[in-house]
Amino acid sequence: MSIDDVIYVICLLACIGAGSFVRKITNEEHRKLVSTALGVIVVVIVSGLHSLHCFASLALGTACVLLVHPSKCHLVTFVVMFGYLVFFRLFDFYLGIPGHTNMIQMILTLKVSGIAFEKTASWKRLQARDEQKMNDDQRDVNQESLVEITDYDEDLQTLTAAEIVHYSFNYIGVLTGPYYRYRTYRDYFEMPFKTHAPSIEATLEKLKYAVFYCALYLTTNYLWPLDYAMSDEFYNDRSFIYRLLYVWPTFFTFRARIYTGLTLSECVCTMAGFGAYPDESDPNNGEGPRKRYQHLKRDAEKHTYNFTTIVNTRVLEVERCWTFREGMKHWNVCVQYWLAVNVYKLFPSKKYRTGATLLCSAYWHGFRPGHYFCIMGAPFYVSLEDMWHKLVRKDTTGPRRNVIDVLFWFFKWFAFSYLGEAFLLSSFGNIWRFYSSVYHIGYISWAAMIALGLFLSSQKKAAERRKKRAAENAAGPGGDGVRTEVEKEKAQ
Repeated sequence: MSIDDVIYVICLLACIGAGSFVRKITNEEHRKLVSTALGVIVVVIVSGLHSLHCFASLALGTACVLLVHPSKCHLVTFVVMFGYLVFFRLFDFYLGIPGHTNMIQMILTLKVSGIAFEKTASWKRLQARDEQKMNDDQRDVNQESLVEITDYDEDLQTLTAAEIVHYSFNYIGVLTGPYYRYRTYRDYFEMPFKTHAPSIEATLEKLKYAVFYCALYLTTNYLWPLDYAMSDEFYNDRSFIYRLLYVWPTFFTFRARIYTGLTLSECVCTMAGFGAYPDESDPNNGEGPRKRYQHLKRDAEKHTYNFTTIVNTRVLEVERCWTFREGMKHWNVCVQYWLAVNVYKLFPSKKYRTGATLLCSAYWHGFRPGHYFCIMGAPFYVSLEDMWHKLVRKDTTGPRRNVIDVLFWFFKWFAFSYLGEAFLLSSFGNIWRFYSSVYHIGYISWAAMIALGLFLSSQKKAAERRKKRAAENAAGPGGDGVRTEVEKEKAQ
C-alpha cells in the first residue's frame, strides 16, 4: 500500500472510532460543531496546503447558493462547482495533488451543487402552491392544495452559510462519501433514530467484510500488480493470451480496493448512527426515506432500523448479478442517485440525456482519457447485451436459461474488466499500447456481435411478419374468420 493509502485508512479508522463519541453527545449544536471540526481536521491531514482548494470552492459554491435567485441557483452552482474541477485538476497536472484530496473535492462538488438543486426544487414547489392558492382565491374556491409542501421546503429557502459549511465538512462522508442529501444530514441532528439504531452491530458486520476485501486487495495486488501491465517485460515476454487474461485480476484488485474504502466509509456512518431510518420509511440509497417518517419519532424505540441510505455499493449484487446493466445499477448507487435526479431527469433532451449523464460522470471522475474510454464505452456494451438478451435469453427457461445466464455473467465481467483496464491505465499512451497488444479484441468482438445481432434480429422480425401474414391469409375467404361469422349468423 502507498503512504497515501495508509494515511487514508488510518483517517477512516479514526473516524469510525470517533463515531461512538459523537453519537453520545446530547447537545445537538455541540454535536454539529464537533462533527464539522473533525471533518476539517481530516481534510487538512489528508490534503495539507491543497485543502485550500476545498475551502475556496466551498466559498464560491456557497455564494452561488445564497446570492443567486432560487430559480437559477442550481445551474449557476453546478457550473461553478464543476468548473472549479478544471482549475483544481490543472494544479494536479502541474504540481501533483494527493489522490484522496481529489476524492474530497469530488464529494464536495456533489454536496454543494446538490443542495442548490434541492433549494431550486423546493422553490418551484412553493411557487406552484402559491399559484394554486391565487387561482383558488380568484375563483372563490377553498380546496386542499395538490402541491405537498413540508417544513423542509420552507427551511431550504432560508439556508445560511454556516449550515452549508457544516453539511459540506461533516466528518461523516468527507473522504470518500457516501453522498447523502442535506435532508439526511439535518435528520441526523433533529431525529432520535440514531439513538435506537443498531450502530455497533451494523459496524462490526461491515468491518468483517472490509477486512475480507482488504485481504483480497493486498493479495491480488501483490500477485498481479497494475504496474506490471505497463512494463516492457509484460509486452515483450508475455503471450497474447496472458495479456488478455491479465485484465481479470487487475480489475478484481481494483474492485477489492474500492469495496474496502467504501465499506469503511459506511462504517463511519453506522458507528455514528448516521443515515439510520425506520424500515417503515422505505429509505433509498442516497435519497433517504421515500415515505413520510416524521411521525415515527414519537415511538422511535419501537421500530426496526436500517442504514440503506448510506450504502454506496451493493457488493453481493454487483458480483452475483448476471448482466452488465444490472451490475451498473448496483455500483456507486448514491452517486448514481445524484446523477439521475440532477442530470438525467432535468436534462432538456430525452434523446441525449443518457449520453449527457455518462459524460457528466466521466467528467466528474477526472479528465484522463481512461475515464472516458471506460464510462462512455459502457452504453455500447449495454446495447449489445440488451440485443442478445432479447434474442437468446428473454424467453428461455430451465437448464438452458441457466447456461445462458452463466455465459452472460462471464461476458459481463470480461466487459467490466476490459473497459476498466482503460480506467486503470489512465493515459492514452498506456491504453493504446495495451489494447493494441491484444489486437483490440474487445471492441472488434463487440462490433461483430452487434452486427450479428442486428442480422438475427432482422431475420426474427421477418419471420414474425411472415407468420402474421400467413395467419391473416388463413383468416381470409373460406378461412376460420368466415366460418366464425357464419356460425354467428346461425346463432342469431
